[in-house]
Amino acid sequence: MGRRRGIMSQRFKEELAKELGFYDVVQKEGWGAIRAKDAGNMVKLAIEMAERQLLKR
Repeated sequence: MGRRRGIMSQRFKEELAKELGFYDVVQKEGWGAIRAKDAGNMVKLAIEMAERQLLKR
């Protein structure tokens, strides 16, 4: 199987990680070191932000 292309940009993921408080882990150990719960919270926050943007239109 080929490698999937990410939907979120690297910058956006970093901003989410900073907001959620685990960016230091990403910097030190990479994305593979974050907890599943943190990854889920990151996706949840991204969805909430997208929904807010849609409501503004």
